[in-house]
Amino acid sequence: MPVPYVLLSAAVSLDGYLDDTSPDRLLLSSAADFDRVDEVRASVDAILVGAGTIRADNPRLLVNSPDRRAARLAAGQPAYPLKATVSGSGDLDPTAQFWHTGGDKILYTTDKGAERAPALPATTDVVPLGPDLDWRTLLTHLHDTRGVRRLMVEGGGTVHTQLLQQGLADELQLALAPLFVGDRHAPRLFGPGPYQHGRLRLLETRPVGDTVLMRYEPTAPGTGDLPHAADRHWLRLACELAAQCPPSDTAFSVGAVVVAADGTELARGYSREGGDPVVHAEEAALAKIPATDARLGGATVYSSLEPCARRASRPRACARLILDAGVRRVVTAWREPDTFVAGADGAGVLAGAGVTVVVLPELETAATTPNRHLVG
Repeated sequence: MPVPYVLLSAAVSLDGYLDDTSPDRLLLSSAADFDRVDEVRASVDAILVGAGTIRADNPRLLVNSPDRRAARLAAGQPAYPLKATVSGSGDLDPTAQFWHTGGDKILYTTDKGAERAPALPATTDVVPLGPDLDWRTLLTHLHDTRGVRRLMVEGGGTVHTQLLQQGLADELQLALAPLFVGDRHAPRLFGPGPYQHGRLRLLETRPVGDTVLMRYEPTAPGTGDLPHAADRHWLRLACELAAQCPPSDTAFSVGAVVVAADGTELARGYSREGGDPVVHAEEAALAKIPATDARLGGATVYSSLEPCARRASRPRACARLILDAGVRRVVTAWREPDTFVAGADGAGVLAGAGVTVVVLPELETAATTPNRHLVG
């Protein structure tokens, strides 16, 4: 199911701590960085923190700039983003500033937590997620029920760790403060556990006052039938490649990217690339990779349109090319309509051979846009 774009935001010391162990909160950000955070808050639909952050920091999580609030109102948005928190126990202080400042609030909790949740202001919605907390269910609810398309997550370390480990974080914004904490009992940004393999891609680095902002995005594909944030990134790229195709009245415009398990791009291609009037996107991409490349076995093929199961212009359809290459996972945005081939089912061919096929319908519009003249 579609989920919001998830942006993790944090400030840390040079030795990786979120705070020290003193009674007062350690201010890691500079004045300039606090203003940058305010700008990011003004750009999102919702802000989320864990219950531990509410207990430890008692944050308000507001858009402080009057000009930014006015700009939100002028754009038809509420002055403040929705504020969300998550607590398995439901044990939260009803007098915390979180509940009494800004606009609407939402508490995600378990069934038992909802029974124990204290009386909260009328602007708070209490949403039980079942016997256990589940991040995908939470994010789907934010997207489908509350209309959240961009979510800013401001802590704490456990929340950031879980979202990254489950492949649900689209971006990490990290402000590095020029100081050390040096206390092994102090909270760190990320905890131990299984993270995705591969290096994150650096999107930006710049000084903000005396801190340094670093923005990263994950690149490693998912490993099963649940989409990860990097899957959306690579599939968006495939849809952008589809827009580069020479136009045709007799064939779809499709883009494809082949990505290794560690997030390394192996090749990309698009329909009719290089002046070949009948080459398909997946075919063009796979042709650039040596058949002996051992990374193909763990790679994912991203294709804006599901790989073809039948074609007249080549001996092997793209589904067959993918199987012969040893690829075991395919992510696509759009199932092939009957425009040229009735009953096309490349995804079924792949799945029947044991390949994991993931469809991300939220990117279908991007995939169909270069083909509007064919399908309306």
